[in-house]
Amino acid sequence: MTKQVDAHVRIAPSQGEMVREMLRRMLRIRVFDERAAVLRSQLPGFLHNSIGQEAEIVGACMALRDDDYMTGNHRSHGHPIGKGVALAPLMAELFGKETGVCRGKGGSMHLAVFAAGSLGESGIVGSLMPVAVGAGLSARLRGTDQVCLCFFGDGAANCGPFHESLNLAAVWKLGVVFLCENNGYAATSPMSQTTSVSDVAIRAGAYGIPGVIVDGQDVLAVHDAVTAAVSRARSGEGPTLVEAKTYRYCDHHEIAGTSKRAPYRTDEEIASWRARDPIEMFAAKLEITDLLSHAEIEGIRRSVLEEVDAAVDFAVSSSSPEAEELYEDVFVEQWVHTE
Repeated sequence: MTKQVDAHVRIAPSQGEMVREMLRRMLRIRVFDERAAVLRSQLPGFLHNSIGQEAEIVGACMALRDDDYMTGNHRSHGHPIGKGVALAPLMAELFGKETGVCRGKGGSMHLAVFAAGSLGESGIVGSLMPVAVGAGLSARLRGTDQVCLCFFGDGAANCGPFHESLNLAAVWKLGVVFLCENNGYAATSPMSQTTSVSDVAIRAGAYGIPGVIVDGQDVLAVHDAVTAAVSRARSGEGPTLVEAKTYRYCDHHEIAGTSKRAPYRTDEEIASWRARDPIEMFAAKLEITDLLSHAEIEGIRRSVLEEVDAAVDFAVSSSSPEAEELYEDVFVEQWVHTE
């Protein structure tokens, strides 16, 4: 059965520190990606930004424990930021520098931060969904209650790994939360032209697991929905499919040297979603409820700007990998011999 989550979540005074951190992480994602777009010509490879999707990322990531796992996709700078990873090594990775989280070998689309539970991200659509199932199985076999949060887009919901992963996780009741970042487009193809159902969460019924639809622009609503899914997973009841309805303000990927927008979306559509900017909506809610003053909110904005400035300086001043490092981290150099 598919459930629609109420987006009008109340904020308790005791949540003050949590919501402050939510705002900070959302702003980190926004400013980090905006700066990356400006620096596009200096970055190798493709660049896919999450501007507009900050609420569903942070709301979901902050429902996890530090030792929980996470997998991403090609649009994935925001995911490790949402889980609390420092900005400087992430920015260095985008620059291809040896101080990056993958020593400059992952770049924008193939980040991994094992220390934070981030198992990887990939430009191959849907490819990390089986990895998330593997993480859930690993936790089961090791006797831990760790959970894996699996981010994927609406386009991936039409790929084979989606169905195989949900089915296997459901059969084995693994601790996986599948979170569909439904921004309405697979690259430039609208979901209405590629998907036979109006909501991805409907497909949960085929695997006998809960399907939840939530407003992806409301960080608290996402947090509540994913917290419930994580609790279910941690207790051994199995996976949940959460669909966050969200939107990316930028194009599918950033193109250096141009500000021209691809013509597959109307100005009216973009404007309607910009009117529900997740950061501005959340900041206004915090101010209205007296949890944070306007001065405090602006102070957080300034500190994040300074943090991103420092991350860029760190990345620019860092060294590039040496040529002899090319084959490191590629081949297994030790073999374990068993009788």
